[in-house]
Amino acid sequence: MSEHTPGTGVHPADPERAHLVPADQLPEHHLRRTDVDPRAARRAERQVSLLFVVGMLTPFAFWLEYVYIPKDKVVTIPFIGSTSASNFWLGMTMGVGLFCVGAGAIHWAKKLMPDVEEVSERHPLGGDADERDVAVEDFLDGTQSSGFLKYKMIRRTLIGALLATPLFAVPLLKDLGPMPGTKLRHTIWTKGTRIVTDPTLNPLRPEDIPFGGLVSCVPDTLANIEETEGTLNARAKAPVVLVRLRPEEIKAQQGPNWDYEGILCYSKICTHVGCPTALYEQKTHHLLCPCHQSTFDLADAGKVVFGPAARSMPQLAITVDSEGYLVARGDFTQPIGPSFWERG
Repeated sequence: MSEHTPGTGVHPADPERAHLVPADQLPEHHLRRTDVDPRAARRAERQVSLLFVVGMLTPFAFWLEYVYIPKDKVVTIPFIGSTSASNFWLGMTMGVGLFCVGAGAIHWAKKLMPDVEEVSERHPLGGDADERDVAVEDFLDGTQSSGFLKYKMIRRTLIGALLATPLFAVPLLKDLGPMPGTKLRHTIWTKGTRIVTDPTLNPLRPEDIPFGGLVSCVPDTLANIEETEGTLNARAKAPVVLVRLRPEEIKAQQGPNWDYEGILCYSKICTHVGCPTALYEQKTHHLLCPCHQSTFDLADAGKVVFGPAARSMPQLAITVDSEGYLVARGDFTQPIGPSFWERG
């Protein structure tokens, strides 16, 4: 029969557990002051409750700071320098609140919850009905001995702090920005907008595009809009590609005679997740998205022939202006890029 180290259940030949100390050689366990002094226990209870109260009140201070501290106010902080007053105080208040909830829970566990040492051997994770009943009894006993029911002040302030903590996130919802309204459904393309090359911004005539050729383009108004609005949002939906096919190669379009002498104009933004597409296979007239390999047939109304994209590539109706340059006949008739909930 094999022998085991007394008090531990560990076989002496087990090298992985040879470092374990037998139970009879462990240091003597000493009671905490809160275990023997009721006044110390009450003092610890007040300290824990105070931490939970701070954690409960800081979300409301967070709200007040969010509302009343001007967004453009700047403060100088030692070792940090100049920074936004709103960001600094919001961060400090949230940090203090979450720290107090965590510190209160740790202080409660170290000073008031049962301080016992037990040795438990590993056993199979599954258990029979009797073992589950014992687990339930242990849980109820632990709930009782932890003081959660005994220390009413701690229980109430903890519940209050935990209920108040999610309030930190509520004001931040405002920073998600205003609702987009109809912005997702429109681009900066308008009737008569010239189609220019990207990035050289050269206007194009039909004879500039050879059969089988593909050109990446943007509206000629893009640079001015970006300069006046100071934003790149317009560029996110503006890019298009021009491709020239022979009339017999065009199977279908998204509108009647939306091409001009075989020149088709499609959005460059993939309808899957919005990646720019410009990989063109001349023989098949397929436009490939490099991100997830969605493939669109430009000769057949931009339909999806492969990949995860669920919608055809939007087509832009084009013509020429009085000077013979290619222009848009209006905006896209469907939203550009990935789908969204309200698209319909």
